[in-house]
Amino acid sequence: MAMTSPPTIALPPPMHRPVCGWGLHDGLVVARRNLLATLRNPELLFFSLIQPVIFVLLFAYVFGGAIPVPGASPEAGASAYREYLMPGIFGQTVAFAAASSTVGIAEDMSKGIIDRFRSLPMKSSAVLFGRTLADAVRLILVLAVLAITGLVVGWRIHNGALLATFAFVLLLLFAYTVAWVGVWIGLYMPNTETAQTAGLLWLFPLTFMSNAFVPLEGMPTWLQTFASWNPLSALVLACRELFGNPTGQLPGQTYPWPLENPIAYTLISCAVILAIFIPLAARRYRNSTSH
Repeated sequence: MAMTSPPTIALPPPMHRPVCGWGLHDGLVVARRNLLATLRNPELLFFSLIQPVIFVLLFAYVFGGAIPVPGASPEAGASAYREYLMPGIFGQTVAFAAASSTVGIAEDMSKGIIDRFRSLPMKSSAVLFGRTLADAVRLILVLAVLAITGLVVGWRIHNGALLATFAFVLLLLFAYTVAWVGVWIGLYMPNTETAQTAGLLWLFPLTFMSNAFVPLEGMPTWLQTFASWNPLSALVLACRELFGNPTGQLPGQTYPWPLENPIAYTLISCAVILAIFIPLAARRYRNSTSH
């Protein structure tokens, strides 16, 4: 009796994962996971909202009457400082969001979540992209609460909704940019306790050695030079110009290039920082192991 060979079953061709498409998809999945984790931790969400509000009330009502704004009329008084202050608070808030990126990635490393991601068929860069994207998106709610608080204390937008929207886009871009710095730092941290300190250590000089809260004219000359080229100073000044708030700069006076072109300098700074820290963070992530 003749032997017949078993019928051959045609296997489907192997699916190839497009580098860009699947990388973006994986990153969005990780971002969604991080945002859901925030919603399931209402205490963390509450304190992330209440802290910048406290800064607004503290500076507006405690220091507002004692800090004159150059170029503002004497009659404006504290109200001029409140309008000067709010873009600075916005800038400080998006800068300090980098600390949550540092702590978040360090926590994932210490709990072994990164090892679980490594075992999945996903782009390695998607983990970092998802973390930084989620941290930037989370700030939309924070900025909305801050804007409402600012309106309550006397801050106003004078240049229309379009320019104000562009200002908020710049703030979110800066938040996404510094989140990559925070992630890079967090990948070197052995635990969340150390990450909390390291995540804030560089943010204090970045924030307070700027024009966020006080005009540069009252600073020593060497500090004015640093503050003038501080990317946060350009971001805050750009927001003041876009919102139509007092800038703290005197008309007719010459200022360093970043303060003469704050929007351009902010965009350039973000591009340079991303070009430096995305590869550094990705390389550290590939070479690191869970603690």
